[in-house]
Amino acid sequence: MRKIIPETELILNSDGSVYHLQLLPEHLASTVFTVGDPDRVPLVSRLFDSVEFRTAKREFITHTGFIGKKRVTVMSTGMGTDNIEILMTELDALVNIDLSTRQVKEVKKCLQVIRLGTSGALQADIPVGSLLASKKAIGLDSLFQFYPDLLGDQAFASEVQAVLGLALRPYEANASSDLLDQLPESFLHGVTLTAPGFYAPQGREVRLKPRIAGMMDKLASLNFSGERLTNFEMETAGYYGLGELLGHKMLSLNAIVANRVTQEFDKKAEKTMERLIHTALEIYC
Repeated sequence: MRKIIPETELILNSDGSVYHLQLLPEHLASTVFTVGDPDRVPLVSRLFDSVEFRTAKREFITHTGFIGKKRVTVMSTGMGTDNIEILMTELDALVNIDLSTRQVKEVKKCLQVIRLGTSGALQADIPVGSLLASKKAIGLDSLFQFYPDLLGDQAFASEVQAVLGLALRPYEANASSDLLDQLPESFLHGVTLTAPGFYAPQGREVRLKPRIAGMMDKLASLNFSGERLTNFEMETAGYYGLGELLGHKMLSLNAIVANRVTQEFDKKAEKTMERLIHTALEIYC
């Protein structure tokens, strides 16, 4: 007999929906676009031909509808891999667990999850206003101290650990190649660094001095087997690692709105993000 998942391990609301996302299986499309900022959800769904479902709980706002004959979902996640862990676990539960019996389904379903987010470049030659796809992500956060080991090569992550002198072991995971291969040549491809914060974990100094001196220079100059780190953000590695373990197809697309080396910020950042949204919907819908 298959294991029954206890109520305390997978919490459901009184209507049977998953706890944080407040979704039932029928509310979710197999292609899911995610954005960090809840205000960006309507920027995406206004491009749908129709919206059949809307819900909101905490930072998780969801709209599901159609573009032509393709059913799609857009949802917000908030910032950080802690939120991504909740998101990915509950999305997977919606398609791969029978919520009425609390048993894992024998036949698993694969979701396509495409992150649309902003990011800061780590290299002087990556201009603000460009669009970058994360072919690989390296996580500086602690999430994968609590999950099984990832199957892929972790050598680049180990090099980042050594260069920064970190006690915590970073992790690395890859985008889904079939999603990556659909992108036009206008997209840059890069290795994304996922940080557990916005300020000191990304080398910023406001009032408190970061513990790691010269962090930006160390990261920008790192070359591992001909690859360099291209950009900073706060979610991608969590997406890729959990997608690998759960069997979902993942891709993170970044609007480069800052260049940390040249200290330039995109004065048309919202327009750059809108261009990313339009482009992604055209490609994957």
